[in-house]
Amino acid sequence: MPCEQCPLRRMDVLRDFSPDELDFIRSFKSGELNIEAGSSILLQGTNSAYLYTVLVGWAFRYKSLPDGRRQILNFAMPSDFLGLQGTVADEMQHSVEALTDMTLCIFPREKLWSLYSRFPALAYDVTWLAAREEQILDESLLSIGRRTAIERMAYLFLHLFVRAEEVSLTRGNTIQFPFTQQHIADTLGMSLVHANKTLKKLTATRTMRWKGRVFEILDRDGLAKIANFEFPGPHKRPFI
Repeated sequence: MPCEQCPLRRMDVLRDFSPDELDFIRSFKSGELNIEAGSSILLQGTNSAYLYTVLVGWAFRYKSLPDGRRQILNFAMPSDFLGLQGTVADEMQHSVEALTDMTLCIFPREKLWSLYSRFPALAYDVTWLAAREEQILDESLLSIGRRTAIERMAYLFLHLFVRAEEVSLTRGNTIQFPFTQQHIADTLGMSLVHANKTLKKLTATRTMRWKGRVFEILDRDGLAKIANFEFPGPHKRPFI
């Protein structure tokens, strides 16, 4: 798909490129990759020659222990940038798996220096994306370390809903999330049994419901109060 026809460019939340920036991104992009749900995009401990922007679909980023236990670090959805860590660390320190069928824009890692050297505004955008990822990890650590079980689950649902809402994946107060309770448990550092019990307690507050993977917010302010969640104000954010 030509960059000037990219559906991400029509989203109000994402900033516009200048003509020169768009020309560069067009030359930076080497193609698109279709990925089936359940496929690995990046693997912990390996090298990758490419960076990716999510065009369509959902993925999750995670780390694994030798015995197979995993910690989900974050979820990726359209406009999110994958693989930047490998540029600094030479190899990936985490894995990324597709939750749904996906389409990814492919960027050769070797061309990243051209972006930094020729387009300071795009270089700032990459730095902004890295800082945003750090901010999300900060909140995740706060949840696991200090929020109660019901608070951390409420926060996760709201955080993912707001991100999805920004990129037009929601319909009113509803969305079909592509993940399971096991994914939630692995994100929040809970057992599956604990996650199930916590979900029932959160549902009993009548601020939300999640059935058949369809999530609905019934009381946005009430759910935010449980989560100690602050809604972001209107803003334009970068993407590559």
